[in-house]
Amino acid sequence: MNQSVKTRPKIRRDSLLTLEAYARERSDFRARVIAHKKNRTVQLGDSVTLIFEDELTIRYQIQEMLRVERIFEERGIQDELDTYDPLVPDGRNFKATMMIEYPDPEERQERLAKLIGIEDRVWIQIQGFGRIAAVADEDLERENDQKTSAVHFLRFELTESMARTLKSGAGLSMGIDHPDYQAIRDIPVAVRDALARDLA
Repeated sequence: MNQSVKTRPKIRRDSLLTLEAYARERSDFRARVIAHKKNRTVQLGDSVTLIFEDELTIRYQIQEMLRVERIFEERGIQDELDTYDPLVPDGRNFKATMMIEYPDPEERQERLAKLIGIEDRVWIQIQGFGRIAAVADEDLERENDQKTSAVHFLRFELTESMARTLKSGAGLSMGIDHPDYQAIRDIPVAVRDALARDLA
């Protein structure tokens, strides 16, 4: 995955729990992550959710993958780190997992066919600045000629002045501007403050 700033890995191999240690701590760790995500989750319209990732949420995903796949060999652990570590913001951007959710399978298939390109039409806006368009799916292509994927990975790059302004308490809004899906909302203060803490 390409990044605007070359950074060292953010989650160190020696900071991960062993499978045995994680099994003991998983319940408490999971509860902490669920609570943490409350102020990092943004609903855009009825069917799109953005979860803004950080070191804790990605650490949880890595530990869960190691647990589910029973990975304990060094090569496999490093592969998981290489896959997920780029999803941790680097101090000048936000990184989010975008989920498009329709419970009914037939409706989901129909809607995903109409929403091709939606991942490129997501934006955020800091008060006093223009919209910042998402950079989507840098790891791999997640749509084809028939439909888009139900999951996308987004990056929003901020300038230094944008970051400084947001950290000083400026308003934050987000939205989607797609022919078949429009949404816009002002972001609650608690969510804005949680995201501002991601910025260097």
